[in-house]
Amino acid sequence: MRNEIRHIAIIMDGNGRWAEAQGKKRVKGHEKGAEVVRDITTFCSIHKEIERLTLYAFSTENWKRPKYEVDFLMKLLDGWLKKELPIYLENDIRFKAIGDISGFSTKLQKTIQDIEKKTLACKGLTQSLALNYGSKDEVIRAVKSLIKQNIEVTEASLEYALDTSMPVDILIRSGGDKRLSNFLLWQSAYAELFFTETLWPDFTPDELQSILENFKKIERRFGGLK
Repeated sequence: MRNEIRHIAIIMDGNGRWAEAQGKKRVKGHEKGAEVVRDITTFCSIHKEIERLTLYAFSTENWKRPKYEVDFLMKLLDGWLKKELPIYLENDIRFKAIGDISGFSTKLQKTIQDIEKKTLACKGLTQSLALNYGSKDEVIRAVKSLIKQNIEVTEASLEYALDTSMPVDILIRSGGDKRLSNFLLWQSAYAELFFTETLWPDFTPDELQSILENFKKIERRFGGLK
Protein backbone atom coordinates (compact mmCIF):
# COMPACT_ATOMS: atom_id res chain seq x y z
CA MET A 1 0.00 0.00 0.00
CA ARG A 2 1.32 3.40 -0.98
CA ASN A 3 2.25 5.67 1.93
CA GLU A 4 -0.01 8.70 2.12
CA ILE A 5 1.51 12.10 2.85
CA ARG A 6 -1.14 14.24 4.52
CA HIS A 7 0.85 16.17 7.14
CA ILE A 8 4.45 17.39 6.93
CA ALA A 9 6.06 19.10 9.92
CA ILE A 10 9.38 20.92 9.76
CA ILE A 11 11.75 22.21 12.44
CA MET A 12 13.40 25.08 10.56
CA ASP A 13 16.83 25.15 12.14
CA GLY A 14 20.04 26.86 11.07
CA ASN A 15 19.10 30.44 10.18
CA GLY A 16 21.53 32.00 12.63
CA ARG A 17 24.42 29.68 11.77
CA TRP A 18 23.85 30.28 8.05
CA ALA A 19 24.20 34.03 8.57
CA GLU A 20 27.22 33.77 10.86
CA ALA A 21 29.01 31.51 8.36
CA GLN A 22 28.70 34.34 5.84
CA GLY A 23 29.86 37.00 8.27
CA LYS A 24 26.36 38.45 8.58
CA LYS A 25 24.16 39.22 11.57
CA ARG A 26 21.91 36.36 12.69
CA VAL A 27 18.80 38.30 11.71
CA LYS A 28 19.85 38.11 8.05
CA GLY A 29 19.50 34.36 8.31
CA HIS A 30 15.92 34.75 9.52
CA GLU A 31 15.13 36.99 6.55
CA LYS A 32 16.51 34.39 4.14
CA GLY A 33 14.72 31.62 6.01
CA ALA A 34 11.40 33.43 5.56
CA GLU A 35 11.92 33.33 1.78
CA VAL A 36 12.45 29.56 1.98
CA VAL A 37 9.16 29.21 3.86
CA ARG A 38 7.38 30.67 0.84
CA ASP A 39 9.15 28.31 -1.58
CA ILE A 40 8.43 25.19 0.50
CA THR A 41 4.82 26.18 1.17
CA THR A 42 4.15 26.83 -2.51
CA PHE A 43 5.76 23.50 -3.40
CA CYS A 44 3.51 21.66 -0.92
CA SER A 45 0.41 23.45 -2.21
CA ILE A 46 1.00 21.95 -5.64
CA HIS A 47 1.03 18.40 -4.19
CA LYS A 48 -2.68 17.92 -3.59
CA GLU A 49 -2.25 14.89 -1.30
CA ILE A 50 -0.49 17.14 1.25
CA GLU A 51 -3.19 18.68 3.41
CA ARG A 52 -1.14 20.39 6.11
CA LEU A 53 2.35 21.86 6.46
CA THR A 54 3.31 22.77 10.02
CA LEU A 55 6.41 24.91 10.51
CA TYR A 56 8.14 25.52 13.84
CA ALA A 57 8.53 29.28 13.67
CA PHE A 58 8.85 30.43 17.31
CA SER A 59 8.94 28.13 20.33
CA THR A 60 8.04 28.80 23.96
CA GLU A 61 11.79 28.54 24.65
CA ASN A 62 12.80 31.10 22.01
CA TRP A 63 11.97 33.94 24.42
CA LYS A 64 15.35 33.14 26.02
CA ARG A 65 17.15 34.53 22.97
CA PRO A 66 18.64 38.06 23.01
CA LYS A 67 15.92 40.72 23.12
CA TYR A 68 17.05 42.37 19.89
CA GLU A 69 16.69 39.06 18.05
CA VAL A 70 13.24 38.36 19.54
CA ASP A 71 12.09 41.88 18.68
CA PHE A 72 13.36 41.44 15.13
CA LEU A 73 11.54 38.11 14.76
CA MET A 74 8.28 39.67 15.94
CA LYS A 75 8.63 42.53 13.44
CA LEU A 76 9.65 40.12 10.67
CA LEU A 77 6.64 37.88 11.33
CA ASP A 78 4.18 40.78 11.30
CA GLY A 79 5.49 42.17 8.02
CA TRP A 80 5.93 38.76 6.42
CA LEU A 81 2.35 37.68 7.09
CA LYS A 82 0.95 40.85 5.54
CA LYS A 83 3.20 40.41 2.50
CA GLU A 84 2.29 36.74 2.12
CA LEU A 85 -1.48 37.25 2.02
CA PRO A 86 -1.64 37.51 -1.81
CA ILE A 87 0.49 34.34 -2.06
CA TYR A 88 -1.91 32.49 0.23
CA LEU A 89 -4.95 33.60 -1.75
CA GLU A 90 -3.35 32.98 -5.16
CA ASN A 91 -2.44 29.40 -4.19
CA ASP A 92 -5.63 28.64 -2.21
CA ILE A 93 -3.60 28.23 1.01
CA ARG A 94 -5.24 28.59 4.40
CA PHE A 95 -3.09 30.08 7.17
CA LYS A 96 -3.57 28.83 10.73
CA ALA A 97 -1.43 29.59 13.75
CA ILE A 98 -0.93 27.05 16.52
CA GLY A 99 0.46 27.84 19.96
CA ASP A 100 -0.37 30.46 22.57
CA ILE A 101 -0.38 33.71 20.62
CA SER A 102 -1.64 35.61 23.68
CA GLY A 103 2.04 36.04 24.55
CA PHE A 104 2.52 38.34 21.55
CA SER A 105 1.78 42.06 21.24
CA THR A 106 -1.79 43.12 20.52
CA LYS A 107 -0.65 44.35 17.10
CA LEU A 108 0.89 41.01 16.13
CA GLN A 109 -2.08 39.06 17.47
CA LYS A 110 -4.37 41.17 15.30
CA THR A 111 -2.23 40.54 12.21
CA ILE A 112 -2.27 36.77 12.84
CA GLN A 113 -6.03 36.72 13.36
CA ASP A 114 -6.61 38.92 10.32
CA ILE A 115 -4.63 36.63 8.00
CA GLU A 116 -6.41 33.59 9.44
CA LYS A 117 -9.78 35.21 8.74
CA LYS A 118 -8.90 36.33 5.20
CA THR A 119 -7.69 32.84 4.21
CA LEU A 120 -10.46 30.92 5.97
CA ALA A 121 -12.26 30.09 2.72
CA CYS A 122 -9.13 28.66 1.06
CA LYS A 123 -9.58 24.94 0.38
CA GLY A 124 -6.08 23.81 -0.55
CA LEU A 125 -3.08 23.33 1.72
CA THR A 126 -3.26 24.52 5.32
CA GLN A 127 -0.02 26.17 6.41
CA SER A 128 0.32 26.15 10.18
CA LEU A 129 2.96 28.29 11.83
CA ALA A 130 3.81 27.14 15.35
CA LEU A 131 4.06 30.45 17.21
CA ASN A 132 4.93 30.66 20.90
CA TYR A 133 4.46 26.91 20.67
CA GLY A 134 5.73 24.07 22.81
CA SER A 135 4.25 20.58 22.76
CA LYS A 136 4.23 20.26 26.56
CA ASP A 137 2.45 23.61 26.84
CA GLU A 138 -0.04 22.49 24.17
CA VAL A 139 -0.93 19.33 26.13
CA ILE A 140 -1.30 21.26 29.39
CA ARG A 141 -3.58 23.82 27.72
CA ALA A 142 -5.65 21.01 26.19
CA VAL A 143 -6.07 19.23 29.53
CA LYS A 144 -7.07 22.46 31.28
CA SER A 145 -9.60 23.15 28.53
CA LEU A 146 -11.20 19.72 28.97
CA ILE A 147 -11.35 20.07 32.74
CA LYS A 148 -12.92 23.52 32.41
CA GLN A 149 -15.60 22.05 30.14
CA ASN A 150 -16.08 19.09 32.50
CA ILE A 151 -15.07 16.67 29.74
CA GLU A 152 -13.39 13.40 30.68
CA VAL A 153 -9.73 13.33 29.68
CA THR A 154 -9.31 10.41 27.31
CA GLU A 155 -6.95 9.82 24.42
CA ALA A 156 -9.67 10.83 21.97
CA SER A 157 -10.83 13.94 23.83
CA LEU A 158 -7.28 15.14 24.48
CA GLU A 159 -6.31 14.67 20.86
CA TYR A 160 -9.34 16.69 19.78
CA ALA A 161 -8.44 19.51 22.20
CA LEU A 162 -4.89 19.90 20.89
CA ASP A 163 -3.96 22.82 18.63
CA THR A 164 -3.91 20.37 15.73
CA SER A 165 -5.09 16.78 15.90
CA MET A 166 -3.83 15.60 12.50
CA PRO A 167 -1.09 12.97 12.89
CA VAL A 168 2.27 13.91 11.37
CA ASP A 169 3.46 11.63 8.56
CA ILE A 170 6.87 13.21 7.93
CA LEU A 171 8.85 15.29 10.45
CA ILE A 172 11.92 17.04 9.04
CA ARG A 173 14.62 18.90 10.92
CA SER A 174 17.17 20.98 9.06
CA GLY A 175 20.48 22.16 10.46
CA GLY A 176 22.10 18.89 11.51
CA ASP A 177 20.75 18.41 15.04
CA LYS A 178 18.79 15.24 15.77
CA ARG A 179 16.16 16.11 18.34
CA LEU A 180 12.47 17.06 18.40
CA SER A 181 12.81 20.17 20.59
CA ASN A 182 9.32 19.96 22.11
CA PHE A 183 7.57 20.02 18.70
CA LEU A 184 4.34 18.13 17.99
CA LEU A 185 5.30 15.27 20.32
CA TRP A 186 1.78 13.80 20.47
CA GLN A 187 1.07 14.19 16.76
CA SER A 188 4.45 12.72 15.80
CA ALA A 189 4.03 9.46 17.71
CA TYR A 190 4.36 7.47 14.47
CA ALA A 191 5.93 10.07 12.21
CA GLU A 192 8.86 9.15 10.01
CA LEU A 193 11.82 11.33 11.01
CA PHE A 194 14.25 12.91 8.54
CA PHE A 195 17.28 14.89 9.71
CA THR A 196 19.30 16.88 7.20
CA GLU A 197 22.60 18.71 7.59
CA THR A 198 21.28 21.45 5.30
CA LEU A 199 20.77 24.76 7.08
CA TRP A 200 17.23 26.06 6.64
CA PRO A 201 18.12 29.00 4.31
CA ASP A 202 19.69 26.45 1.93
CA PHE A 203 16.79 23.97 2.07
CA THR A 204 15.10 23.59 -1.31
CA PRO A 205 11.97 22.04 -2.82
CA ASP A 206 14.29 19.54 -4.56
CA GLU A 207 15.56 18.28 -1.20
CA LEU A 208 12.00 18.04 0.08
CA GLN A 209 11.02 16.09 -3.04
CA SER A 210 13.86 13.65 -2.34
CA ILE A 211 12.56 13.18 1.23
CA LEU A 212 9.04 12.53 -0.07
CA GLU A 213 10.37 9.88 -2.45
CA ASN A 214 12.32 8.17 0.35
CA PHE A 215 9.26 8.27 2.60
CA LYS A 216 7.21 6.35 0.05
CA LYS A 217 9.73 3.47 0.21
CA ILE A 218 9.33 3.05 3.99
CA GLU A 219 7.21 0.22 5.39
CA ARG A 220 5.02 1.88 8.01
CA ARG A 221 3.66 -0.58 10.63
CA PHE A 222 2.29 1.71 13.36
CA GLY A 223 3.24 -0.79 16.04
CA GLY A 224 1.76 -3.78 14.19
CA LEU A 225 2.99 -6.32 11.68
CA LYS A 226 2.59 -6.27 7.92
